[in-house]
Amino acid sequence: MKKKIETKRNVITSHNEPGFNYGYINSPFIQFDYARKATFLVYNGRLMPISFEDSNRIDDYWSLKRNAAMYPTGELPLEIKGADSEKLCDNIFTKDIKKLRVGRCLYGIACYPDGGMIVDGILMRLEQELFWYVQAEGQIYSWLIAKSEGLDVKISNPNIWVNQVQGPLSLDILYAACDDFKPNSFNYFDNAKVIIAGQEVVISRTGFTAEIGWEYYVSPKTDTNLLWNHLMSVGEQYGLIHSGLDSMDIRRIEAGIMNSGSDFDHTMNPYQVGLGKFVDLNKDHFIGKAALEVAPKDKLILGVLCDKSEPMVLGEVSVNGVNIGLITASAWSPYLKSGIGYARLINSEHKSGEEIEIYGIDGIKHVAKLIELPFYDKEKKIPRGLKFREPIN
Repeated sequence: MKKKIETKRNVITSHNEPGFNYGYINSPFIQFDYARKATFLVYNGRLMPISFEDSNRIDDYWSLKRNAAMYPTGELPLEIKGADSEKLCDNIFTKDIKKLRVGRCLYGIACYPDGGMIVDGILMRLEQELFWYVQAEGQIYSWLIAKSEGLDVKISNPNIWVNQVQGPLSLDILYAACDDFKPNSFNYFDNAKVIIAGQEVVISRTGFTAEIGWEYYVSPKTDTNLLWNHLMSVGEQYGLIHSGLDSMDIRRIEAGIMNSGSDFDHTMNPYQVGLGKFVDLNKDHFIGKAALEVAPKDKLILGVLCDKSEPMVLGEVSVNGVNIGLITASAWSPYLKSGIGYARLINSEHKSGEEIEIYGIDGIKHVAKLIELPFYDKEKKIPRGLKFREPIN
């Protein structure tokens, strides 16, 4: 009998002792994480809570699906400001930035000249000559600086921190929390400035869960204690919880949302990641366009469905004993009653519906199946607030 393969996870924990914290900075909301004995990971040089001692990912997942959850995140907003800000953004990102109106956001991918992906994130147009790029983990700050040479534009880190409120009741919480904000005036991928707890706060109708949701952005001027306590107090009647990455991660995998640096990297182009619809080859120019016009466009990432076990991250994916890829992300989906994950394939010969073998987190090999992403709600009716017919389990 083959020995079971074991899996480990490394996390950061806090200790009541003096000393310097190397390699990261703390969120202005971290005292609320410490109070619940959080474990963390480092994301964009920032601590992001994964889990809490007094809760579990499955209960929190159902709170997200049924009510609402608030997530401190490690997203990093960079500011792009000046007369040539649109010109720079249009050169950097694969979508046509000239079409992005003030008060709107878009999903922005930046590529190298060879078409490989640098990073992804949300590009927000706050003013005609002011953008925030809310990046996932990746190296783009220096790239923006280098590509801005000779342009009337300033790139900076404005020290903005981002939290998400996600779930079917999240907009009810927003309307109840704001001093003056009209219901039904906040559409999917809008951004706006609102007054919450007497303070001006930038918000966007975006998130990492594919549920209805919104994000809020705080600056060094924000009274974060007042804001947090106000939102949690208002949200109590709607079942709002404070949660960590683990419960969000289940939902983002169900939704087919990719994580920069783990699900894809610079060796892959947007088409191979399944993000080709966010590339506008009709625009005049962007960095990487020439390469993407002739690049391979078959997907190299597919979903994995295994009813026996959660797939093991970085475990081998095989067919008839031959390695065809690896698992980049996984979870147990309570909604689908199955283990789910992503398979990053070596080549595009393998297609949806094909039977494969994977290692589960139990260390045992299991039969699984490749499927197209996302696992359900392919038209993204849920985050848009539209009616959605649930899959049959």
